[in-house]
Amino acid sequence: MSPARSVEAPTLARRARLLALVATLASPALAAEQAPEIRAVAIVVRPLVVEEGGQLTGFSIDLWNEVAARLKVKTRSRVVPDADALLGALRANEADVAISGAFYTAERDREFDFTYPILNSGLQVMVRGTAESASDRPLRGFLKVLLSGGMIYWLASALLLVLVPAHLIWWLDRRSKDGVSPTEKYFPGIFYAMAWAAEALLSQAMLVPKHRWAHLLAILWMFAGVVFVAFFTAQLTATVTVEQIRGAINGPEDLPGKEVGTIAGSPSAAYLRGIGANVRPFTRDDEMYAALLSGQVDAVLWAATALRYHAAHGGLGKVKMVGPEFKRGNIGFVVAMNSPLRKKISTELLGLYEDGTYQRIYEKWFGRE
Repeated sequence: MSPARSVEAPTLARRARLLALVATLASPALAAEQAPEIRAVAIVVRPLVVEEGGQLTGFSIDLWNEVAARLKVKTRSRVVPDADALLGALRANEADVAISGAFYTAERDREFDFTYPILNSGLQVMVRGTAESASDRPLRGFLKVLLSGGMIYWLASALLLVLVPAHLIWWLDRRSKDGVSPTEKYFPGIFYAMAWAAEALLSQAMLVPKHRWAHLLAILWMFAGVVFVAFFTAQLTATVTVEQIRGAINGPEDLPGKEVGTIAGSPSAAYLRGIGANVRPFTRDDEMYAALLSGQVDAVLWAATALRYHAAHGGLGKVKMVGPEFKRGNIGFVVAMNSPLRKKISTELLGLYEDGTYQRIYEKWFGRE
């Protein structure tokens, strides 16, 4: 063997090994670059989707990231304002999957496909931690009753019932010695007559007019006062009772006629319209919670899991859950009708359930049950 060949062989061997090493190191990067990309769309609803510093996290996001890793796909995500925009992006083929999750409904199922469920939740009512009823703030409750339409009507009636007899009594009895009015002049005589009429309306006046016709009118007026006080007391009692009943929100049955906040385009918004509640739709959950605390809405109706998370974190001590969880249903990722992604995603979700990954992510965001 010549010296040239003996030197060249080890050199070629080293070069081959170096090329093999470079290929090994480069293969994951090349595979990542060649990995298919999925266009994902989401709405911010804590704790399913949380946006912090331009980054998305949350229960649904963690689940999706695990699914995407197992599918060996890249994800390009964007946030849209509400549920209508979320489904609209799928409808317009601007997204492949909605990763914030959505409630299964018959209407949505006719147009889209849902993956295996990522969560099961119902609707529940949340109210402020205080002032849900008139008994929590008695002064506020009293003023609300006093300034109600019914009470203003009765107070106006009482004023009218004082003015009319006061003028008759003053005109008939104005010249009587030791009568109701110590002067014949309209002012201040009419004020004395009004004071007597009010006293006779609400109780039994000690002084009676001296003029015979005024005296007879006074007796009839005092009898009318007894009847008026009885009706007024009954009306006041009924109004207070109604306000106490209306003021308390203890569950979904108390929502008709109330100002109730919810997320726009959600099944809870349709439910509220169906029961006659005054719906205040919001595109963001933080705006909805702020409206509840500021008194713009009387209550909030939304997914129980999301409300319980807020009640235990940002709303701790400020809000509380009331009534049962109802209309339970599944929440899943959403894809276009007949999309091949549905089966692939569902298969990986089942894997997450089986190996304990789902439970780990669930406990991270919702704690142990």
